[in-house]
Amino acid sequence: MSPEGKALLNIVILGFGFMFMFTAFQTCGNIEQTVIKNFNSSEFHGSGYTSMSIIYGVFSASNLIAPSVVAVIGPQLSMFFSGLLYSGYIAMFIYPYTWSFYTASVLVGIGAAVLWTAQGNVLAINSTDSTIGRNSGIFWALLQFSLFFGNLYIYFAWSGEHDRQTVFISLTVISLVGCFLFFLIRKPEPEAAPSETSEPLLPTEISETCKLLVTKEMLLLSISIAYTGLELTFYSGVYGTCIGAMTRFGQDAKSLIGVSGIFIGMGEILGGGLFGMLNKCNRFGRNPVVLLGLITHFVAFYLIFLNIASDAPLAPEAGTDLQAYINPSVGVALLCSFLLGLGDSCFNTQLLSIIGFMFRDNSAPAFAVFKFIQSIMAALAFLYSNFLPLHWQLLILVLVGFLGSLSFFVSEWLAESSRLDSDYDSI
Repeated sequence: MSPEGKALLNIVILGFGFMFMFTAFQTCGNIEQTVIKNFNSSEFHGSGYTSMSIIYGVFSASNLIAPSVVAVIGPQLSMFFSGLLYSGYIAMFIYPYTWSFYTASVLVGIGAAVLWTAQGNVLAINSTDSTIGRNSGIFWALLQFSLFFGNLYIYFAWSGEHDRQTVFISLTVISLVGCFLFFLIRKPEPEAAPSETSEPLLPTEISETCKLLVTKEMLLLSISIAYTGLELTFYSGVYGTCIGAMTRFGQDAKSLIGVSGIFIGMGEILGGGLFGMLNKCNRFGRNPVVLLGLITHFVAFYLIFLNIASDAPLAPEAGTDLQAYINPSVGVALLCSFLLGLGDSCFNTQLLSIIGFMFRDNSAPAFAVFKFIQSIMAALAFLYSNFLPLHWQLLILVLVGFLGSLSFFVSEWLAESSRLDSDYDSI
């Protein structure tokens, strides 16, 4: 097999490993607030939103040290041990206690920083300038199959408290399968990653990451990254809870949480596969894809505003009887799920691509900064999700999404100018 073929195989294995892990973890995240509402008792008092806020808050802080961990033990072991922490978090729901719930949240936050920094490093060292867009798309599409399979399983398997332990045991096993897949990844040959072979694990000091955080390129991208953090919270935790709280959707409203996740996954897979595989054919750069993502999200936010009651994120276990501005429609709700996934894939695939291109000689700290910004905004969003009505959450998304798209357009112009200058100098 050629060096490029081996590098592509590494990307596929990486994608499958994350697909299995996040089939378990994202499915857990989608249903945990609903599960906790049903489970709260004298022995357990917890909030799924608070847990996710802790995860992303610790995740954000831990990104400062994650590159050093990846440098010391390597990306492969980094992903494996981090994956074990994810599996432990899921397994905690088999017999949940308040102390174990929040302790596991802290540990997953640490593991997430190391996991995603290692992932960015593997993606970068197995890519070249011409393949980074394709590889980002392939990885993202495989990762987002997790939303499809996980929520499909929940839809058919979930039938109440009796099945809770069976569901979380199954999810734990699925997560562990993903952990062990990382051992199949092999170090790329020099031809596959000419820009990084002299130093496959890049400078990892905390100061290096902090310096990168304040460069003009990263500061511009930070607004776009911040938007993906807010949107991650919305589609992975808030929107499913809103659908499940809408009593006007009928007795099966809670089962629609899984269906919504499936439609989000379908949008993510379509966007990741399409824009990744067609990357070489795109003469207009990354901006049109990001613009499509922005328009897609704005349409979704408007329809959600019309279709979902404003108090849905804050509704008690019994749900809400309130109506928004139109008669609540399951079809519109699921269409919005698809649009959320499609738009999210537009933003994330292009961010992975541009960061891999602009910081290809410093990939581990660059992806650590990416996840630092994304996770701190996700934590902030989970915090305000505890008390902000839906329409205010949508307004925040609209404003930050618009500003983030503008900043991405400027970043793309800088990246293209840098590429043209490089090509000119090589003549």
